[in-house]
Amino acid sequence: MMKTALLVIDVQMALAHDDASGTERSCPGAEDNIASLLEKYRLSGGTVVHIHHNGTESDDPFHPNAPGSAVQPVASPLPGEPVVIKTGSSGFVGTPLQSILQEAGVERVILCGATANHCVESTTRSAADLGFQPIYAADAVWTYGIKGPDGVSHTAEQIHSVSMATLEGEIAAVKSTKDILSM
Repeated sequence: MMKTALLVIDVQMALAHDDASGTERSCPGAEDNIASLLEKYRLSGGTVVHIHHNGTESDDPFHPNAPGSAVQPVASPLPGEPVVIKTGSSGFVGTPLQSILQEAGVERVILCGATANHCVESTTRSAADLGFQPIYAADAVWTYGIKGPDGVSHTAEQIHSVSMATLEGEIAAVKSTKDILSM
């Protein structure tokens, strides 16, 4: 049986603050699905790794001294669960994540968290490049609407859908939490 790890990415208060301010987002049930994935992996004794973003600028809401840097309660690490701190988008760049997974004998990773088209997607792509077989938890990630350099606005749902479409098949297996829990 293939050893699998759950990677919980950037489930931090800066994003909860965005949500509380009414910022448009996709997948409102993502945190509940993350909680379900965490419960399964913890009960089964599976590998869980938390990846947190630390902003490098003092005004960054993810700066280690900012309230937004704190982890949302739904994704709080338990004692013994590794926590990887990153300053860029991929959880693998400049961190010990690859070594942690290799030392644990992990061959496949399930990715959840925020945001779908930034850090979760970047980490998914890096995982594939490094030979880990990524599974992107489609309903345990979320994103926000954005405006492109051409001035065109894209909804959060559109961005979420495009992120899944660009990963499916070539980079990762895109699955629902329900399907992942039944694996």
